[in-house]
Amino acid sequence: MAETNGVVLDATGHPSTSPNDEFWIFGYGSLIWKPPPHYDRRVPGWVTGYVRRFWQDHRGTPAAPGRVVTLIERSFWAALADAHDSAPDKVWGTAYRIEATHVAEVSRYLDIREINGYTIHHTPFYPADGSAPIRTLVYIGTPENDQFCGPQDPQALAAHIQRSEGPSGLNRDYLLELEKALDELSPESGDAHVTDLSNRLRDIERRIRNGAGAEARVNGHAEHVAHEFAREGSVDEQEETEKI
Repeated sequence: MAETNGVVLDATGHPSTSPNDEFWIFGYGSLIWKPPPHYDRRVPGWVTGYVRRFWQDHRGTPAAPGRVVTLIERSFWAALADAHDSAPDKVWGTAYRIEATHVAEVSRYLDIREINGYTIHHTPFYPADGSAPIRTLVYIGTPENDQFCGPQDPQALAAHIQRSEGPSGLNRDYLLELEKALDELSPESGDAHVTDLSNRLRDIERRIRNGAGAEARVNGHAEHVAHEFAREGSVDEQEETEKI
């Protein structure tokens, strides 16, 4: 058997478990409110050492991809010029224990759902009830993948999310569902990055309803989101399927 990012893989490339092993997946995006199949436990809690950001292309078309969240290693993020220059120590989400008899099936499902840009990692997960940490599998879109966008102007990013739509639905719905799901996990589980983008999006839509039109999206001007960030080069926009 091979091992990738600390995950033991079987001959098909999927996580391998023995009868005594437990298979846990950590969700920090849409998995919070749209769980994987065949789970028998759902546990709210957090991971540390990361920052959640809407820096991954998705939920649009190849010409105009939307944005979804990924996790950035905190040490890497700290060296970037991010307009949202603070982030909580805890990245809240939910961990799901998958029934042992369905691990291979769920792994294949997640491979499809998280395809194109996201890779498998392992990280300790800390349950909100104070019980022992759990070793969880997590899909992360690292800065090396072609869909990674890097820091963007928050108003331009909110406008991009507001207008993007693709096979997975409206990008705005993903943002607002994530805000709602995080707020429901715990009194302290909100994410200022997500909340600020949600507030900007609601303001854009309010102004559009009041007759300001598309010009309301970014300070009265047409919006352009540059795929460049301070420490790395730019990347091309591409389409993918469903994300965490």
